[in-house]
Amino acid sequence: MSNAYPDSVQFLYALGNEYKTLKLGLDRVQALLDRLGSPHRDCRFIHVAGTNGKGSTCAMLESALREAGVRTGLFSSPHLVEPTERIRVAGAQVSRQDFAAAFDEVHRTALAMIRKGELDGHPTYFESIAAMAFLLFRQHAVGIAVLETGMGGRLDATNVVDPLLAVLTPVDFDHEKFLGSTIPQIAFEKAGILKPGRPAVVAIQRPEALAVIEQRARETGSPLTHASSWRAEDLHQHAYGNSFTATFRDYATPVELPLIGAHQVDNALTAVAALVHLGIAPEHISNGLARVQWPGRLECVRRDPDVFLDGAHNPSGAAALARYIREFHTNRAGGGRVWMLFGAMNDKDLKVLAPLLFPLAHELVFTTPNQTRAYPAEAIREITGETRARLIASPSEALERILAEARPQDAVFITGSLYLVGEVRPLLVP
Repeated sequence: MSNAYPDSVQFLYALGNEYKTLKLGLDRVQALLDRLGSPHRDCRFIHVAGTNGKGSTCAMLESALREAGVRTGLFSSPHLVEPTERIRVAGAQVSRQDFAAAFDEVHRTALAMIRKGELDGHPTYFESIAAMAFLLFRQHAVGIAVLETGMGGRLDATNVVDPLLAVLTPVDFDHEKFLGSTIPQIAFEKAGILKPGRPAVVAIQRPEALAVIEQRARETGSPLTHASSWRAEDLHQHAYGNSFTATFRDYATPVELPLIGAHQVDNALTAVAALVHLGIAPEHISNGLARVQWPGRLECVRRDPDVFLDGAHNPSGAAALARYIREFHTNRAGGGRVWMLFGAMNDKDLKVLAPLLFPLAHELVFTTPNQTRAYPAEAIREITGETRARLIASPSEALERILAEARPQDAVFITGSLYLVGEVRPLLVP
C-alpha cells in the first residue's frame, strides 16, 4: 500500500484539470455507480449547489449535524493540499489507505466496463472522486452526507442522488463557458439539483435567479424554504468572526461564528434554516456553528501580523474580500499597512479582479503558483498595468519576504487562487 496512494493521486491528476476535461452529463457516472452496487443509494444526502458560499455552508451543516450525534460525511472541492480533504467522515478526512482502495475499486471497475463497451472512456477526475466518496460513505456507514456540487448542478456528477434536502446558495457569474452567460441560465443549471417532492432551502438570491429557482420548485413540487425569512439580530461583526441571534418568528438561536466576513452571516442563516428544517436542536446548531472550520476562505492563520488566506478567484469572492478589508483593515491601529500577495490561474479575468482588490493594498506582491495554468507574475503586472507591485515568482519566497518586512500591526492577505492558498498554507499552519 506504500505506493498506492501516490499512484492513485498521480493517475487522477493525469486525467487532466477537472474543469477543462469536464464532461457534463450523468450517463457515465450513473452506469459506473450501478456497476459498483449503487453506493449513492445507501446514504441520506443534503445536496448543496450555488456559486458562492456553498463550501462554507456545507461545512456549517456538517459540523452541526455531527454535534447532533449524526455520523456525517462531507464531499467538497477543491482541495487545498491533499485530495483526501475532499472526502470526510465524522469530521476527519479519509485516510490515504482508504482513498487509494476506493480509487482502485473505481478504476478497476471502469476499465472492465470500457473493455465491455459499457463506458465510452475513463471517468473524469471529478466523476472518479465522486464515485469514491459514495463508496467510502457506504463503507463507513455514514448517516447523512453533505454533498457539494462541483460546478453546476443539473449535469453535475453528484446529481445522481435523491436527497433528503437540497440547498441553493447565492447564484452568480462563474464558469460561464459551461453554465451559460446569464444569471437565469446559470440558475437553471444550479436548480437542477431539485428533485420531485424533495424540500429545498434557498439563500438570498438575485431576483432573476430566484425566479428560475422558484419555477423549478413548482415543476418538481419541491417545498421551498426561503432563508431570507431569517434575521440576524444583535449582529456584531469583528475582524475575526461574527456573532448574532438567528431568528424566525418565535424561533431564536445564538450564533458565535468563527468564519470571517459579512457574507458568512447570510451563509450561516441559510445553514440554520436548513438545520431547523431537519429538526436539529438549537443547542446543536449553536455548538456546531461555533466549532466550524473552513480553511483557506478568509482564514486568519497567524497574528502579529495578522495573516489571512482567501482563495477569492471570482468577482463576487473578490468583492466580499474587498468589503472586509475596507471595513476592518483600511485604517488599522498604529498605522498598520495592508499587504497583498496575489497569484491567479489564467482562466480568471484579472481586469475585473484587479480594481476590486489592488487599490486596497499598501504593499502589493505578484507571484506564480506552482500550477501549469497559473499566470506568471510578470503577466499579472502586464495585464493589470499595476506597476507598483513587486514580482517574486516563488510563493514561498514571496511569503518569507513579506513576513520579514511586515510589522506586527500590519495585515497580510494571500489571495487570488485556492491553488496559491493551498501552496502556502502548510508553511503557515503546523
